[in-house]
Amino acid sequence: MARSLWTGSVSFGLVNIPVRVFPAIHEHDVRFHQLAPDGSRIHYKRVSEKTGREVQYEDIRKGYETARGKYVVFEQEELKELRPRSTKTIDIEDFVALDEIDPLFFERTYHLTPNGDAAAKAYALLTQVMEDRQRIGIGKVVMRDKQYLCAIRPYGKGLAMSTMLFADEVVDQSDVEGIPSRKPNVSSREKQLAAQIVDSLERTWDPKRYHDTYQEQLRDIIKAKQKGGTIELEEEPEETGKVVDLMAALEASLSRKRAGGSTARSGRTQTGRKRSTRTSGRTTKKRAPAKRATRTSTRTRTRRSA
Repeated sequence: MARSLWTGSVSFGLVNIPVRVFPAIHEHDVRFHQLAPDGSRIHYKRVSEKTGREVQYEDIRKGYETARGKYVVFEQEELKELRPRSTKTIDIEDFVALDEIDPLFFERTYHLTPNGDAAAKAYALLTQVMEDRQRIGIGKVVMRDKQYLCAIRPYGKGLAMSTMLFADEVVDQSDVEGIPSRKPNVSSREKQLAAQIVDSLERTWDPKRYHDTYQEQLRDIIKAKQKGGTIELEEEPEETGKVVDLMAALEASLSRKRAGGSTARSGRTQTGRKRSTRTSGRTTKKRAPAKRATRTSTRTRTRRSA
């Protein structure tokens, strides 16, 4: 059962709703420890750049570099006093349409629940009104000593809160190298073929259809090595980077789709490799999540043993 991360209230007008905040995501990344050649864990120490001696945490100060080697120095107690004041209240300042907000602004999402039976009615009222009006609430919240812009919206049977970026935290496309300054000319035939591909791949959104296959395959490899298995990786030839004729690629994609195949490139795993896992003398073909390595022009086999 998830634990509450924050307790406070949501207010709109003179209505105040006590709420609790719970995580809405469950990360399942495979995490590795760094090990020395003898198998022992690697640990880090805080050392002085000048003396090389270890510095205890309570003796550490923090500095903001204003010029090379020059810092404005703060004691830890000073920074504690400068932390944003946690009011424990999310004041909804505006109600806006969700489709007016570009997804680029959203960061992390949490579940909001009413804190106690007395809050349930006001919680349900806010949920229903936002659903009826097709609006979401925008406010600010302080969590973990940081202030966030946030959006509160109906989700499922309750409310969700998403932390958001402030406008000055979003990189403007004019500052990004490679963004086309002008749209290239596209023929009507090319647009027609591309539209047919899009239409052929159109489906109703179902998040359960998609899986983190890299993590799944990596866990398979870990289990195989734990049992003493041998992992064999087969390198793919290096791609030439040759520019493919756009019209030819569109027509080939449609032909493959009509033949019942996928428009995606076949025969590739997440990393463009194939592997077999050998355990107790038995070889089982599986797809490899290994990181992309330097490829050679000829197909080679790399044998990695546990």
